[in-house]
Amino acid sequence: MAVLRSTIVLAFYGFLLFFFPLTVHSAHHKKHTSTDYKVTFNPQLPPRSFAASKRYEGSSDLVNLRYHMGPVLSSPINIYLIWYGKWAASQQLLIKDFLLSISTTNHRAAPSPSVSEWWRTVSLYTDQTGANISRSVLIAGEYSDTKYSLGTHLTRLSIQQVIASAVKSKPFPVDHKNGIYLVLTSVDVTVQDFCRAVCGFHYFTFPSMVGYTLPYAWVGNSGKQCPEVCAYPFAIPSYMSGGGAKPFTPPNGDVGVDGMISVIAHELAELSSNPLVNAWYAGEDPTAPTEIGDLCEGLYGTGGGGGYIGQVTRDGGGRSYNMNGRRRRKFLVQWIWSPILKACAGPNAID
Repeated sequence: MAVLRSTIVLAFYGFLLFFFPLTVHSAHHKKHTSTDYKVTFNPQLPPRSFAASKRYEGSSDLVNLRYHMGPVLSSPINIYLIWYGKWAASQQLLIKDFLLSISTTNHRAAPSPSVSEWWRTVSLYTDQTGANISRSVLIAGEYSDTKYSLGTHLTRLSIQQVIASAVKSKPFPVDHKNGIYLVLTSVDVTVQDFCRAVCGFHYFTFPSMVGYTLPYAWVGNSGKQCPEVCAYPFAIPSYMSGGGAKPFTPPNGDVGVDGMISVIAHELAELSSNPLVNAWYAGEDPTAPTEIGDLCEGLYGTGGGGGYIGQVTRDGGGRSYNMNGRRRRKFLVQWIWSPILKACAGPNAID
């Protein structure tokens, strides 16, 4: 549900191990002539303690994922982006390229393994009418709050106030049917439980706060606050480095934002399959559910589990990734639980 949970993950072939849960050195996207040289590898990283890295709230038990009869996002999905704080244009472009890659099905534009193939697993989930989660995802609007209107520390409730301000200022409409609202906080903004308990979460707005019930998610840039927690494995805790473990090189050169991409993916998958906290989740308590991203947190490729993240690709520049996006982008994104395979699945699977 929410993003700070341990790397107790599902090995792809079997072991199942509340809210749903700057100055980062950004880099413009570059075309690298060395990317023709690629190798696959499956590094082992020391397991992190559960208490120190509970990246996704409410997700640790051996439980069965079940459908609870609520809606999923089966209509074309309109994402309304809310940029809170100061963001570099290159960072915004990177995040938007990932979001737009979800519906980029042209293999020339985004060759396999691709982000759109990753979302295909998400789209396998249905509602009680048999309607699948939509494969059409677009950015319908953007709103920037560069003046930190609610300060540089936000609570879970004040995040809803940020959404209310965006809606009331009318940069985009209240979209009851197709809209989801994605609040992204810059590296200098602290958020309740951020780094300590969550890296992101999703829920729905309260009519008393916003005037409407709207599905939303929040993800923060951990680049200067806790990259070893929320941008792992692009940064690792100091106690790991003693054993020879090294952080991965992020595919787009920005530890904080590259780390955010997988958290955003996690939250969007769960928001789409459990928008009102009454659809797809495991466990009996909807305030602390285990959702389709939670079940595969820390798993990025075939052979993951037991300290291994799974087989991923490293290009000639040393950058690690497991899927391709539009505009020659590359991303490292966690796998998602497949309702068909009853296991974690990703587009870079080799078995």
